[in-house]
Amino acid sequence: MRISRKLAAVAAFFVSGAVIAGCGSSVPGNSVANVAGNPITLQAFNHWMYVAAKEQAVQAAQQGSTAPVIIANDPPKFTSCIKQIRVAYATLAKSPDSTLRSDCQQVFNQYTTEVMNFLVEGYWFQAEAHQAGISTATLSSGFEKQLKKQFPTQTALTSYLNSTGQTKEDMSFQYRVQTLFLKLIKRNEKPITKSAIEAYYKSHQSSFGTPESRTVHIVRIKSQSSAVAASNALKSGTSWDTVAKKYSEDASAKANGGLVQGVTSGQYESAASKAIFGAKPNTLVGPVQGLFGWYVLEVTKVVPATVESLAKATPTIKADLQQAEQAAAQTKVIAAAKQHWFKKTTCRAPYQVQADCSNYVAPKTSTSLTLPPSSSTSAAGASSTPTTSSTSSTATTSSTATTSSTATTSSTATTGTSTTKTKKK
Repeated sequence: MRISRKLAAVAAFFVSGAVIAGCGSSVPGNSVANVAGNPITLQAFNHWMYVAAKEQAVQAAQQGSTAPVIIANDPPKFTSCIKQIRVAYATLAKSPDSTLRSDCQQVFNQYTTEVMNFLVEGYWFQAEAHQAGISTATLSSGFEKQLKKQFPTQTALTSYLNSTGQTKEDMSFQYRVQTLFLKLIKRNEKPITKSAIEAYYKSHQSSFGTPESRTVHIVRIKSQSSAVAASNALKSGTSWDTVAKKYSEDASAKANGGLVQGVTSGQYESAASKAIFGAKPNTLVGPVQGLFGWYVLEVTKVVPATVESLAKATPTIKADLQQAEQAAAQTKVIAAAKQHWFKKTTCRAPYQVQADCSNYVAPKTSTSLTLPPSSSTSAAGASSTPTTSSTSSTATTSSTATTSSTATTSSTATTGTSTTKTKKK
């Protein structure tokens, strides 16, 4: 799954003991954000910027192109990013620093929006889960089962981790967060009642069954006199093939004697449709005047409408209503989390994201990439987002674990491992 809207991980918070404090708003110098007194470390941020860049390179390789891993995470000078570009792209080796710095800035902005969105929402959604009293007791065992199902051998798992730059702890956290998010959604879903199913069935009757259809010979003719002549010819025994070739204004009708199968109401203009569905089978009708000419027709077959019973339609209706209810519940969970935590979230420049940081300040200028067209977006990640573990569930948001205690955390950005110390108030 893509990191975009699916990222549920932060290297600094892989253990269930990570918690959210109840006060504080300043952002420590070694952090990129503070959520209700809980910092998101720069090391955690850099770790996921690396994962994003590495996964982008993997995707480019899968599409048959070569893309080096370029990490734009050292603003504002982007010294390291510029160096990486010069090494990776010979054609840009002598480009001015200012040009490459603009490229790095745009890549940084792109991934910062994605990564910060999920690191911040990481706190929000697990905070919501904690306040809702959702248990985390079975998450570890559930993850191990899912991991073995997705990666039957250690070799397969190792290969995946090496290719994505993630760790097993990263994957474990993704599973943890997404599972809790789904439980939050479940708690906000309303049950699908029998009366709701019946009401849906009645209001969508046309969706359950098939309308009446007819097979018809129909010829559209330019003038009334020609239409009368065509009708008389048919009455005298001339074939539809002959009449259509001589009188029809439509090339397709000339080719097949005007035969059309499976015609449903409304398929033709009003006058012609009314004539088709008012005609008795095997009876010549016309000329009938329409907006686009005169029609002569004969219905040769009628297939009656069918109606699917409520009992038969119930499983489909229930599935549709459940999907709609899940979407509504997800929207409700996201809105509640933002309402509870947005004002308690501050981010350090230049890591501010409008959707998640209460102190967001819009940038004054924008930049555009100048890297080579064949490899710039895949190398720097400007056009798409990388994928994460396929063990992830379908939740679209992420968070870190939360309680009302105070937590201090530390992480190793290159590996994603972490330690968490919790102090009770």
